[in-house]
Amino acid sequence: MAGAHPDPLPLPLPYPVYCRAGVRQCIGEIAQRAAPSHRVAVISDTTVARWHAESIAAQFPADRTRLFTIPPGEQEKTRARWAELTDALLEWGAGRDTTVVAVGGGVIGDLAGFVAATFMRGLPLVQVPTTLLAMVDASVGGKTAVDTPFGKNLVGAFHNPSAVVIDPELLVTLPDDVLRSGFAEMIKHGVIADAPYFDAVLHFAGAVRDHGASAPNFAATITTLITGSVRIKADVVAEDTREGGLRQILNFGHTIAHAVERVLNFELLHGDAVAMGMVAEARIAESIGLAREGLSMAIADAVERAGLPSRLPAGISLDDLIAATHGDKKARGGAARYSLPRGIGEMEAAEGKWAVAVTDEVVKSALRASGPDSTSEI
Repeated sequence: MAGAHPDPLPLPLPYPVYCRAGVRQCIGEIAQRAAPSHRVAVISDTTVARWHAESIAAQFPADRTRLFTIPPGEQEKTRARWAELTDALLEWGAGRDTTVVAVGGGVIGDLAGFVAATFMRGLPLVQVPTTLLAMVDASVGGKTAVDTPFGKNLVGAFHNPSAVVIDPELLVTLPDDVLRSGFAEMIKHGVIADAPYFDAVLHFAGAVRDHGASAPNFAATITTLITGSVRIKADVVAEDTREGGLRQILNFGHTIAHAVERVLNFELLHGDAVAMGMVAEARIAESIGLAREGLSMAIADAVERAGLPSRLPAGISLDDLIAATHGDKKARGGAARYSLPRGIGEMEAAEGKWAVAVTDEVVKSALRASGPDSTSEI
């Protein structure tokens, strides 16, 4: 693969996205072609560094490359970590002649991306996602951010990468639960835009649930599905680069998901939270007469086939969840808004808008139905 000059996917994006087994061996030459620089700052977490980032950093000149690491976990995606990383870059001597290479899951992609977006008003960025969730969603689109005590991703910037390099072979090192969690975003892409893609994800989800990366034909099938997800997201992002309209459909399931994550102090995998959020928000859509009856059951079946939770955890406070939704980025006037589906592959666009205001009482009723059992008050 080294020196093979792989071709990027044909996408309507201003930067190349590569998706191919073994393409990680070309990251050095891809970065040099897409973002030539004097220095290279590779940012990762301590777990991914041992598996992948150290070998990726070795593709660049040793005297002008440094690997910066943080502990793993969503709780590290903070303004404090952003400050530590930017200070470390300054101490090292990084300048505008530096390219940032983000190697990791969504946390690293968001955090390193925000560092690149803000350091000296912007550095070139190469995204190298190492989780399925980051490959199909977080690495594409140019959104970077950190979390705050008031909610997820509330401080950030739009900063397109210079290139995205997706190597499905990296997935074999993932724990099974982290691998499965990536299917939540893939299911979401099917719901918001592509019913046949939704069916294809469902067809493979059970095999990955039962066998992980050892599932039959895993490499070829997951590469095809990743490519499908990236194409769906690229089409949406190309039409709405700054989340002012259509791009809001990518947030389906995420208003509730981010609220759950915040209430549980980010101790839940993001994909698990999105799975719960999609089912709950589909129930909201049904309850206001927007979605066709049975949609929430179809989505619940899909996430369960992938081995993901379809119901909220026991003991979670509905009042706390509702309060947390008011801090969502789509909220207006202190009220939460939701990107809601009509059916599989079809989203609501009332009067040209892609987010719908829903009362707290309607949301609470849907959340109650999404609890550990149908009668739970949570």
